[in-house]
Amino acid sequence: MSSPTSSAPLRALKIGIIGFGPFAQFLTQTMIKQGHSIRATSRSDYSEHCARLGIPFIRDMDEFLQSDNEVVLLCTSILSLSDVVESMPFQCLKQPTLFADVLSVKEYPRDVLLQALPPESDLICTHPMFGPESGRDGWHGLTLMYEKVRIRNEAVCSGFLHIFASEGCKMLEMTCEEHDKLAAKSQFLTHTIGRVLAEMQIEPTPIDTKGFEKLFEVKESVANDSFDLFNGLYVHNRFARQQLKNFEVAFDGVKHKLLDRMNE
Repeated sequence: MSSPTSSAPLRALKIGIIGFGPFAQFLTQTMIKQGHSIRATSRSDYSEHCARLGIPFIRDMDEFLQSDNEVVLLCTSILSLSDVVESMPFQCLKQPTLFADVLSVKEYPRDVLLQALPPESDLICTHPMFGPESGRDGWHGLTLMYEKVRIRNEAVCSGFLHIFASEGCKMLEMTCEEHDKLAAKSQFLTHTIGRVLAEMQIEPTPIDTKGFEKLFEVKESVANDSFDLFNGLYVHNRFARQQLKNFEVAFDGVKHKLLDRMNE
């Protein structure tokens, strides 16, 4: 499949962002730099932060959806997505709109949005495989996964994807199902191990090996994310449950090997 490239002409878009937490703020800085027109709404009051960025903060969802957004970008938490979407007055939309999400699971938001969106609205599901920490020095070489679920306005869709391609992201097109299969084996497993290490309260010692230092980095990295994210990765990725079972079986297998050798 063809992917957008950084040589494509940049199209300035009118982008409305729902959920203006740290990750949305991180994305917004680059979008503003590229010349896009941004407006935000959120359950929490980010009016002062938006004022510092020079963008409008709109508390009323009716007014937000009436604002001629070409793209509506959902940056909510995984656990709150359904409630947010159910409360949206889609009848206020003035034009066919591209809806996009950046959640860390993909089948779930795809299904929720396909059920709720007006049939004339387009949908692209994305997962930027980076965040404020890993992307603080730029996005070059970092991966954006996406699936064009329902696209009729190719110009707006290409313009949205160009936000990432123009920054040098690796553009990876795959299905939401394939993403969730792979994410369960990588992201969810990483979070599981990090949470276990956090429960053990591991700390650096004067004789740390390089391997332990990497384990501590995993624990610290996971600690920067909320438990709600970890919960969402488990509850709304159907492949995560099997990975948790695999982890338990593997741990028991290693433990039994140790006990068997000790008994020998």
